[in-house]
Amino acid sequence: MDETEFDIRTAMAGSVRSRSGAWALVRGFAAYWGEPLGPDDGFAEAELDAAERRLGLRLPAALREAYRLFGRRADLTSNHDVLLTPDELYVLDGALVYRAENQGCAHWGVLLDDVEREDPPTVMRPDLADKSRERWEPWEERLSTAAAVMAMTEKLLEDDELTDFVDSPDELPDGFLELPALGRGCRWYLGPDVLVSVVEDAWMTARARTPEALEALYEAVPGDWLGE
Repeated sequence: MDETEFDIRTAMAGSVRSRSGAWALVRGFAAYWGEPLGPDDGFAEAELDAAERRLGLRLPAALREAYRLFGRRADLTSNHDVLLTPDELYVLDGALVYRAENQGCAHWGVLLDDVEREDPPTVMRPDLADKSRERWEPWEERLSTAAAVMAMTEKLLEDDELTDFVDSPDELPDGFLELPALGRGCRWYLGPDVLVSVVEDAWMTARARTPEALEALYEAVPGDWLGE
């Protein structure tokens, strides 16, 4: 694929139909909005096999594929929340935990009852003061979808000159194309060389392809941008 010709709208729509579609989205997104994926960006099969032996269970195919494809790319996995490395995977209250909020306020996983499915649904568990109230709650319907959303959201949270954060505006100006729905509580928009994510209608993150495109976003969407 020519990294200068990435149809994110089509890729996002295709990502929810199959694991291969989700991985195509991650590849295209990484190349167009950052750096292309390389052969050393994932964990080795031997590392995943070792995790399975330690845990005494087989990892879902989708989780193995995500680790193999981009598990070592911190810009796609760990700018805010953290994808656990294979040797950090653990079981908590009937679920395999693979991701954690950066301050331990929440964890994401796959129920052990679903772990043998190739692309199982995911669950989330908030960290509450009253531990007796903690429960695994439904999250994404497919682990591959959760992984693709992780790659996109983490890239938009990267601490560099091409990303920024602001409270969500009431609406975006003309010229921003709303993209297919992807991820719980997320709405995505494409502007001139800018990708925007509005989360829970409360805050907005953006990534530009050039500093000039980010400056143009500041003018189009006034607000208390973190890096302006």
